Order: sequence, then C-alpha cells, then structure tokens
Amino acid sequence: MTQPDVSVIIGAYEAMPYLVECLASVEAQTIDPARMEVIAIDDGSTDGTGECLEEFAARAAMPVTVVRQQNSGGPSGPRNVGLGKATGRYVFFLDADDRLGPEALERMVAMADKNGTDVVLGRVEGVNRTAPKSMWGKTLDRTDLYTSNIKFTLSAQKLFRRALLDEHGMRFDESLWTGEDALFTMEAYLRADGVSVIADYTCYYLVGRDDGKHVTKSGGYTLRFDSARALMKLIADMVPAGDQRDMLMVRPFLITLLPQFGPKFLTDSEEVRWHKMELAKPLMEAYWRPGVAHRLKVHERLRLHLVAMQRSDLLLDVVKFVKAKKQAAAVLEKRGTRLYLVYPHFRSRAAGIPDEIYLAEAREARAFEGYREAAANSFLRRAVRKVRRMLRARGFGTAAV
Repeated sequence: MTQPDVSVIIGAYEAMPYLVECLASVEAQTIDPARMEVIAIDDGSTDGTGECLEEFAARAAMPVTVVRQQNSGGPSGPRNVGLGKATGRYVFFLDADDRLGPEALERMVAMADKNGTDVVLGRVEGVNRTAPKSMWGKTLDRTDLYTSNIKFTLSAQKLFRRALLDEHGMRFDESLWTGEDALFTMEAYLRADGVSVIADYTCYYLVGRDDGKHVTKSGGYTLRFDSARALMKLIADMVPAGDQRDMLMVRPFLITLLPQFGPKFLTDSEEVRWHKMELAKPLMEAYWRPGVAHRLKVHERLRLHLVAMQRSDLLLDVVKFVKAKKQAAAVLEKRGTRLYLVYPHFRSRAAGIPDEIYLAEAREARAFEGYREAAANSFLRRAVRKVRRMLRARGFGTAAV
C-alpha cells in the first residue's frame, strides 16, 4: 500500500450526536480517499460514540482504524494513541464535535507540499462559539511566529508534518488537563521549517455544543496556572532572552494568566484571591519583563504589574473599573507626544505605581484626539540626525547609526 498523504486523528468522548456531522465532513472531503486514513479513538464513551465510529469504519471509502479504550480523562491520551498509529505524511487533529470544510484536507496538503512548510493553519469559523480571528487577514505561503499572529491560535486543529513530530519525539503532555494543545502547537511552530496560513477558505468549523460540554475539560483555576507555567517554560527554554522571547510571552500572559485577574477575581473568595496571587508570583518573577509589558494595553499591563507587586487590594479597584467598561481619561504631556490613561491609582503617592505603567503605546494612543505620534517620530529623527552630525564631526562613519 502507498503511504497516505494525511492521517486524520479523531479523539472522541461522549461525542453524540455531534460525531455524526463530524464523520460526514470527513466523508465529504474532496481529497482522494486513497490519499487519507482515519484513526479514531473512543475514549471510554457510554453514549454510542464507539458504535458510531465502528459503523463509519465499515462503510467509509478510506482506511479507518478504531481504537476503544478506557477513559483517559482528557484529549492528550487519545491524540497520542492516534499519533502512534499514524502512517500519513501529515497528521490532522479533528475534534469529534467539530467538522471540516469539504476542501480542507486537499487544500492544506497542497499548501504544505507547495511551500515545504511543516505546519498549515486553515481558516477557522465558530458555530455557536467564538473562534480566533486575528491571523486570518491574508493567506500566507510561508510565515513564522514573529511576523504573523499565529501565536494566538495554539489549538491542535492544524496540519502537521509527521516527520517533524517524529524527529523531535513530540507528543501531547498527558500531565496537563488544559492547554496541552497550546504547548504542542507552540513547540511545532518553533521547530517548524515554515508555517503556512490559508485565510481564504474555511477549513475548520469550531462547534459549540448545546449541552455546554466539549472534548476539552475546563477544570479549575489552578489548571490554568499549570498551563501558563508550562507554556512560559517552553518559550524560555527554546527562545533566547530578548525581543523575540518577549513577543511570544505576550500570549501566555494575555490569554492564559490575565483572565484569572479579570471580573471573576471580584467574586473570588479571599482565600482564592490569595492563592491566585501565590500561583502567579513565581511566573511574574521569572518571565514578566518590560519587553512584555510594553506590548500590552494599559489596563492589561496595570493589572499584571499589580499581580507582580502582589497588591490585590489595588488590583480590585482596577478590575472594577475595567468591568464597568469605563473609558479612562487621557492626560497628554510633552506637547501631545506622551499620553497617559487615568486608571485607578494614577499618580497616587500612596499606591506608588510608576507613571510608565499608565503610558499608552502608540497603537493605543492613536485613538485619542490630541496625541501627536508624528511629533514623537520627528523628535527621534532629529535626535538621530544630531548623532550623525556629531559622528561626522569626529571623523566616524554613520553606517552603524
């Protein structure tokens, strides 16, 4: 038998009736059935999921392997079982309650083959739930983590070159109960010889279940800290300290850690608030840097600064302000080139929060009348010209300036 182009790995737990449409979307793929295989793992379901998979295997035009096992407690185990059995050049992880666009596999395989890339992202749309949006602005034959927004989609539903995964022994971390896909996908991005993005065709439909359940278990807040810790450590281990690491650290700080200090923090008990602060403390000490902070909006930076300072009392005031969706007043200084947003405790001597925490970066400040970004740029240009004149006067070249 010839090697299939793609192995579709489906981990399924209590997936009925959503599994029916999921499997129908696999059967409807425009890629030749001989070019694909399906590996489906029933993770101890009791609702007929296993029987549905076996019926599918009996009728499907492509090879289908069904594994029935005791419940593993999360998506990592079934995905790893599927990886162990996959023979395709590429693998694609399909959740049992989601579905594929008809041309998804054909387009993604073609994109990877055309560009020699190791990971392909196909456009995702949400059905009764939200889906990531910022990375679908343009189809990209070849990109990376630093020149695109792919770091904001770390779910596993992507096409991966299996040789990449095997070369580095990559598997899903079964000790993590949430965020295991983020860890896996970030590592793949970092190790990949290029990533492709298909933005002009919906490859994947992310389906929100009416019963509120999903293949990924949500778990308690401590699991979110476990996820953030693992992702931050991976980034720190694989990317040297500096601008690129700071850029990637934005993702776990903004998406995983910051929500623990959002509106829910107001209703948490004092004990839970204290515990969240304790869990965050080593992460802030190890990974919170000015290069991360300046990439955030003022209210995001301010909240995380207060977490780093272990000031839950001041943090509560800021969270209340943000939850109320109030517009912070703007204070313009330096002829309009510096704009501060007046969130709680701005220039409070008692609070002692540095002014720069409230200083809006240009992308946020542009929304306010009176801000003069051009003037700031002119200042920098004048400063550079002055340095060049000084160097010429001293007989130095200016190539390094």
